[in-house]
Amino acid sequence: MRIAVLAGGVGGAKFVRGVRHAMPDADIRVVVNTGDDLWLTGVRVCPDLDSIMYALAGVNDTERGWGRAGESERVSAELAAYGVGWPWFTLGDLDLGTHLARTSLLRDGLTLTAATERLAARWPIGVTLLPMSDQPVETHVRVADGLVHFEEWWVRHRAAVPALGFEQLGVQSASPTPEVLTAIAEADAVLLAPSNPVVSIGTILGVPGMRDALATTPAPVVGVSPIIGGAALRGMAAECLAAIGVAVSADAVARHYGARSSGGLLDGWLVDTADAAAVDELIGDGIRAAARPLYLTTLDESAAIVRSALELGLPRR
Repeated sequence: MRIAVLAGGVGGAKFVRGVRHAMPDADIRVVVNTGDDLWLTGVRVCPDLDSIMYALAGVNDTERGWGRAGESERVSAELAAYGVGWPWFTLGDLDLGTHLARTSLLRDGLTLTAATERLAARWPIGVTLLPMSDQPVETHVRVADGLVHFEEWWVRHRAAVPALGFEQLGVQSASPTPEVLTAIAEADAVLLAPSNPVVSIGTILGVPGMRDALATTPAPVVGVSPIIGGAALRGMAAECLAAIGVAVSADAVARHYGARSSGGLLDGWLVDTADAAAVDELIGDGIRAAARPLYLTTLDESAAIVRSALELGLPRR
């Protein structure tokens, strides 16, 4: 079976681990958000790609939720002493090794897709990681004082500064890679991870040609709600949704994506049991829906969610 997953960040990493656990023999290709990427202290940092790679390799810091386990931060301390970089965006020494390697590969002329393949080959991660585009796209947040990089709004300000909107710089000149288009076209199922619908999945969908690829794939497209009982599963999705005028609810996010039968993206949408009352209305909107527990607490629970999402897509096949 061939499965394409659209994902971003730490929640996406947990979901992708569940996909691998549920379908160990499947060809799993993960289209990853690169809108959080940035140049910092001379190196190219790709937070979502690295979060997923580290989690699948089993070397992520599960306590902090990001970065490598067993980190030291001597290099970041030295950079701060020189007044270089962002002191509130600490890169661990092992993590910096990844960024240095990526930067070297990019400077040698490799695409981000090829560089990611080289980095991921270090570990038997069991999936193919695909950047959404080889062209740089960086998400900025519009605040009262102007634009700030998404990571500054997210990490430094913890979304306490009201967001007036989001801008993906460079997105109009970006395109999905051939590998991404092939992954979607050849998939037996396409899954939208319960990642942030605005700055993770939304950024992927903002790349010209991505929505067309999803609209024309013969595979069912099934999403998993990142909202449970009116609250974000993790992170700051609530603040992001509010900034674009979408209610913080499982059914509102489904309608934001839209039914594929009506020009949207979704064939199916999985909600938590806390939102079971929304199922019948979503079905009436042309989206197959079902309710089951959606907390990604354990690997087995994550795998069970994946199986339910795949089962929801089967009637279309």
